[in-house]
Amino acid sequence: MTSIDLDHDGPLLAVAGLTVRFRLPDAVVHAVTDLHLSVRPGELVAVVGESGCGKSVLAHALLGLLPRNATVTGSALLRTGAGIRRPPPLDLLACAPRQLARQVRGRAVGLVPQSPATALTPVRTGRRLLVETLRAHGHTRADAPTAADRLAADVGLNPADLDRYPHELSGGMAQRLATALALAPDPPLLLADEPTTGLDRPLVDHTLDLLRRRCDAGAAVLLITHDLVAAQRVADTVAVMYASRIVEHAPTEALFSAPEHPYSAALLDALPQRAFRPVPGHPPMLTDLPAGCAFAARCDRATEACRVQPAFAAGRAACHHPLEHSQVHAEVPA
Repeated sequence: MTSIDLDHDGPLLAVAGLTVRFRLPDAVVHAVTDLHLSVRPGELVAVVGESGCGKSVLAHALLGLLPRNATVTGSALLRTGAGIRRPPPLDLLACAPRQLARQVRGRAVGLVPQSPATALTPVRTGRRLLVETLRAHGHTRADAPTAADRLAADVGLNPADLDRYPHELSGGMAQRLATALALAPDPPLLLADEPTTGLDRPLVDHTLDLLRRRCDAGAAVLLITHDLVAAQRVADTVAVMYASRIVEHAPTEALFSAPEHPYSAALLDALPQRAFRPVPGHPPMLTDLPAGCAFAARCDRATEACRVQPAFAAGRAACHHPLEHSQVHAEVPA
């Protein structure tokens, strides 16, 4: 892995006002709403939340991988280059499909998909997929096979397993191969969408440490995960997402020791290492979100004020009644 040659004077990715709607015949799905997020070189930002809150839609929107019934607004500025003469940032949400395919996907932004089936061609062995990817990004015919073996080992995959076809791989092996394919071009920004799916705990930790090392070498990582323990292990900051919105974004240590949003505290309380108490109630349907705070129906701190959507600002929880002192005291093992 090479160091990423980017200045550290600002965000590599700056997302502002990202809103995604899916239009169905009889409803509109509010998948992502007014999302603001930035990732700097050398930083790992984790986005956490219950399934269906919009985390994966965020990653797919940034790469133009949403279906035709999606409407996307906002901006997502990506820096591409370094130095005085670097080009102006690309707005990923305004890029044409051809530009995304040729300039962004894989080169400037890598994606570890939640489902490896979306990244693996069934008629090519893992070795051929990986060697072709490496050669497309600068490796020679002679050194690509050796680089493929090295990259397989880096992600915890036996290089001998590269000679198998995707259908011959277990779910965890396919996930590791998909991770290797995303890392092969050495992109400055990596979107890792549930990259530990199907892995046992030692391999989960191995994968997380690999992502952390990429950040330490100067890359940026946006980690999308439901695994709070994983987020605490490697993230610099954690954004908590609920019902299409980010409700809290804070440094990892602060969030885990003193969450301000009641939903953040409830997620932590649900961990087996803590109270092991499930979050009460159920998330609202994304086709029928309330006008005010979407968590109010599940929250014992809700008042009439919560009928109005609380504002979100960096470093603060989007809550009319934030927790002043967290009731969560136990630590989650790293």
